[in-house]
Amino acid sequence: MVPVSYYLVLSAVLFGLGVVAFVFKRNIITIFMAIELMLNAVNLAFVAFSRMLGDLTGQVFVFFVIVVAAAEAAVGLAIVIQIARNRQSLNVERVDLLKF
Repeated sequence: MVPVSYYLVLSAVLFGLGVVAFVFKRNIITIFMAIELMLNAVNLAFVAFSRMLGDLTGQVFVFFVIVVAAAEAAVGLAIVIQIARNRQSLNVERVDLLKF
């Protein structure tokens, strides 16, 4: 049986990679992928703690996080497609849609 600490270290590494990608990347699609990576890292920690405690509460939280992530991806992708059509760029620095 794999110790819970291994899962938590993997979760922390994945979350850290997501934060680094979120901070340093300028492409909107890459930023959304970094957010999804951070959400999945949190899901891994929830499942690890749920398994350690023998309780299903963590897995219920994972279900809700997945639902929120799917909604975020759908709405975010629609916004990204609209921005790409209007501005011909997915660079975050060139998107100044709210500045008029």
